[in-house]
Amino acid sequence: MKSSSLFSRLVRGLSLLVAFLLLLSILAVGALRWVNPPTSAIMMQHWIAERLAGDAPTKFRLYHEWADWDAISPSLKLAVMAAEDQRFPNHRGFDLIELQAALERFSHGERLRGASTITQQTAKNLFLWGGRDYVRKLLEAWFSLLLETLLPKARILELYLNIAQFSPNTYGVGAASWRYFDRPAIAIAPEQAARMAAVLPNPNIYQLDQPSTKVRQRARWIRQQMRQLGGERYLRRLEH
Repeated sequence: MKSSSLFSRLVRGLSLLVAFLLLLSILAVGALRWVNPPTSAIMMQHWIAERLAGDAPTKFRLYHEWADWDAISPSLKLAVMAAEDQRFPNHRGFDLIELQAALERFSHGERLRGASTITQQTAKNLFLWGGRDYVRKLLEAWFSLLLETLLPKARILELYLNIAQFSPNTYGVGAASWRYFDRPAIAIAPEQAARMAAVLPNPNIYQLDQPSTKVRQRARWIRQQMRQLGGERYLRRLEH
């Protein structure tokens, strides 16, 4: 009887803990509708890793500067969608079409590539850690669902643009625009926006200040995709 009672209390305690964590996650995501996050989980992990590596504070700095939606060039918003998630205005956090295509390519012997949407990348960068383990993917799906349920599409994209990594120490379009083009995010031209979006797959390798042939080629492809999407008119879909 005592063991049964202990087990019941343990189950009740775990249930309450799970319920508390679920409620906390809902409140945290809901608050993002009005509150700009000062940092992200990925930025914090980067900062901690550098400190543990023994780098002196004078040798290491994270560049991050928040830019509000109206202070970001429409070209930047469009370029990122063209590069990372062209169906972003239409899906509910998960691009099933791209996921099916990735699985089909994998079945034909190609390397399994991610089909993460902007929403999923925002969830991961804001709240979670790097890696491909199943626990993180499950949490990523949960936070993606919350983002899509509680926030407008434009706000999700605004969050992503402000926490995405553009170079080893640079996060967000606000800091990247000043560091690499010496201008605010609102003044970024379409060609510059395409180059910024081109480094997103691997900003630790691809460089904005010294773009490789691959980055230049990808930037040209992104410019083409921006035109095919209809230019800045495509942003109106975020209002629906």
